[in-house]
Amino acid sequence: MMYAAFYDSPAGRLTLVSDGEALCGLWIEGQRYELGGLKELPPRRDELPVFLQTEEWLGRYFAGMRPSAAELPLNPAGSAFRKMIWRLLTEIPYGQVTTYRALAARAASAGRQTSARAVGGAVGHNPISIIIPCHRVIGSDGRLTGYAGGLDKKRFLLELEGVRVDME
Repeated sequence: MMYAAFYDSPAGRLTLVSDGEALCGLWIEGQRYELGGLKELPPRRDELPVFLQTEEWLGRYFAGMRPSAAELPLNPAGSAFRKMIWRLLTEIPYGQVTTYRALAARAASAGRQTSARAVGGAVGHNPISIIIPCHRVIGSDGRLTGYAGGLDKKRFLLELEGVRVDME
């Protein structure tokens, strides 16, 4: 059974989804691929411990602290390839960025040859925004590129972390 909760953040309203034990989804309102493969919003259960943990984590994040994704039980649904890319995203330090090309090189060094384009597809389908920090991935020219939550949100999150990047 899946459950939902909401969190009003400086980046907009966030929808949280859990299997009762782990966080399975976190989407910014209006985000592309919102709710992932779910056909409808699950029943609301704000009091689930994982939601309370996630809300505390988000409060610290938006206060400028540096919580780690490893602090939360995460269970994003996806292929083995996507899960590998999402794990690599959690290794990008707070306040730093990387490129799709660099992530493809890291995947190759882990034994999985891939392209920057394939990495981009996995990054774009990240079901746990902010916590799995797909906003920290930029184009090889240093510019902001694609973000399912919108480039304005990507810029906001990066600026919150002290990163300045070109918008165009």
